[in-house]
Amino acid sequence: NGYDLIKFISRSMQSSEIQLNIMYESKKEWVRIQEKLKKQEINLPTQTSSCEAYLSKGFYLHDIKMAIFPTTEFNQRYKIRRQKLRSSVHFATPDIREFQRGDYVVHYHNGIGKFLGLVRQNNHLGQECDFFHIEYSDSTSLYVPLTQAYLLSKFVGSKDEKPKVNKLGSLRWKKQLASTEQSIMGYAADLLEVQAKREIKKGFSFPPDGQDTIDFEQEFPYVPTEDQSRAVEEIKQDMTSPISMDRLICGDVGFGKTEVALRAAFKAVADGNKQVAVLVPTTLLAVQHYETFMQRAQNFPVNIALLSRFQSTKETKIILEKLHNHKIDIIVGTHRLTSNDVVFQDLGLLIIDEEQRFGVRVKEKLKKIKSQLDCLTLSATPIPRTLYSSLIGIKNMSLIQTPPQDRLPIKTLICESDNALIKEAIQRELSRDGQVYYIHNRVESIYREAEKLKKLIPSARIGVGHGQLSANEIEDVFHKFKSGEIDILVATTIVESGIDIPQANTLIVDRADRYGLADLYQLRGRVGRWNKPAYAYFLIPKGRGVKELASKRLQALLEASSYGGGMKVAMQDLELRGAGDLLGTSQSGHISSIGFHLYCRLLKQTIDSLQGRSVKALYHTKIDCPFSAKIPSYYIEDSSLRLEFYQRLGEAESLKEIDDIIEEVQDRFGKPPEDIIWLHHLTRVRLEASQKNVTSIKLKNYSVVIERRIGKERTCSSNYMLPHVKNPQSFEKEMRKIFSKI
Repeated sequence: NGYDLIKFISRSMQSSEIQLNIMYESKKEWVRIQEKLKKQEINLPTQTSSCEAYLSKGFYLHDIKMAIFPTTEFNQRYKIRRQKLRSSVHFATPDIREFQRGDYVVHYHNGIGKFLGLVRQNNHLGQECDFFHIEYSDSTSLYVPLTQAYLLSKFVGSKDEKPKVNKLGSLRWKKQLASTEQSIMGYAADLLEVQAKREIKKGFSFPPDGQDTIDFEQEFPYVPTEDQSRAVEEIKQDMTSPISMDRLICGDVGFGKTEVALRAAFKAVADGNKQVAVLVPTTLLAVQHYETFMQRAQNFPVNIALLSRFQSTKETKIILEKLHNHKIDIIVGTHRLTSNDVVFQDLGLLIIDEEQRFGVRVKEKLKKIKSQLDCLTLSATPIPRTLYSSLIGIKNMSLIQTPPQDRLPIKTLICESDNALIKEAIQRELSRDGQVYYIHNRVESIYREAEKLKKLIPSARIGVGHGQLSANEIEDVFHKFKSGEIDILVATTIVESGIDIPQANTLIVDRADRYGLADLYQLRGRVGRWNKPAYAYFLIPKGRGVKELASKRLQALLEASSYGGGMKVAMQDLELRGAGDLLGTSQSGHISSIGFHLYCRLLKQTIDSLQGRSVKALYHTKIDCPFSAKIPSYYIEDSSLRLEFYQRLGEAESLKEIDDIIEEVQDRFGKPPEDIIWLHHLTRVRLEASQKNVTSIKLKNYSVVIERRIGKERTCSSNYMLPHVKNPQSFEKEMRKIFSKI
């Protein structure tokens, strides 16, 4: 090891002219190494110098007789340098308005209709454009330009139900909208009261980063992704604030949520001298998090403990006593942590991993605990209620959407169960020295399934893991799998959450039609955690059809195969099950009448208004002008990408946000044509107009007619002179002059 090597070098160099230079990563590390050298009675040569720097390996400079010896030779802790992704790289947002033909959609002004596809036809100016074709009752049609995509949202009711389609031009929709807005006002006030009580109580305000926290972060062996760094920064802002933190970290499986949580936990201990509880849904995940925390904090004086069914009664008693006396800083555990006999002396941070996996009783207990301290929730597929709270801004959310640079998407296959296919999939993985997860969720027949696999591949080493095994048996089988002593792990969904074994890159799920969507997504996340192509096989019964709901779940899983699919899965789950239980019975009727997504937009707008924030008007400012303002199909060929940009521009809440979107378009697709420059400046004009309650702008020769809303029902119209405009920039400039007079 490194200490034997330095001992040998020191003895060899005592009487030579060679100079020894030791490189250390931090002063703290150098102090620790000097103490260890002293303990082992290793005397460095008198001509030894040291400096703060990083090198992965040492070397000898023959010309100047100098030996360079980095501390990585002592501790074997190497930084894995990954090339940083450029900041403007694009990952498709998990959009909630991806329409399929036949979907029910909600138009803000006209109500619920059926989406019949995209059509290309001339607009009122004779220019060829793309339109959404929406069918309403009595087979009437509405053609909505792609530029107004933000006025549409996918219908999700309170249950998995077919909505009643509205009649174009009828007053029924306006009445439903008015009734919902009135109900929302009271509901928003109640929500804000709960939040206000949390803010009044105040939390602990952590000091800025100390040297230990800085050193701990520098010891991370990878380069953090930009999203990870942003999430850590947002958490630190919350922790240093006097208001209790309540933040959701939403990131795909394997995108580095654990490291973000580790940094928050370490800051709470090192800078605030507080205790931290890490609550996880399964015993196996608790063990894995415990090992990760221990490994990352090994060079720091942090006491970490594990509390789960793996501990004996005697061990549990000792842990609880130490916890009560603040002799344990970080405790990782299952729902056992919520028991009445678990008493902390000074708990400052609660970290909850995969909240949706806990039962109702645990969640109720968590509600009481969370109201008094900083709370961080980690999830790849957040439960809709949590997701919904984040969407409307009551809970803060950090998204980790950037994958590590060498991560590859998982190849997902849904196929009928077949022994030849199973054999081929396993043999392919074993031939590249990999390992296989085989998921069979019935304990009574799991050993028969393992025997079947043994007959198919006699040379394979097979292990079985399920929840009815003793703690020692479970620990033993998983350690064997992790160390490579087992080739195929036949297991129940006990492996579902967070188990991280990079060399296991093939997953086979038996009877995939019996699982929930979030479960399937989590299972798939067990593979593809390194730089090898990973395969996930979801098997359905051969020659037998599957139920419609199961088929929809599997289809949704395929659609969420790209990066950042967790948010998409949560949205799909919401669509499959309905949103009725999110808000209680008092609001489910309103969700059924106007749809979940529009309800959320109205609720968010009401909350922003009650909190005194500037609110972007939901009604659309119509601009009738002869300018061609669009994203041409020759510039961006993919219609779904054009739709995404139209939606984002329509929903932008500031001029800077509009400018950033156009800058992204230019960065990705090159120099923009004049159509896009017009779209850029007309979108800016539309945003400023909506803030002035302008409902319509019409250009006539050298004048402009502006219609404004006064109160709920009345409108007024004004005429202004408009000089000849040569370009989009001058048009915006002239319009701003007119707005200043309003």
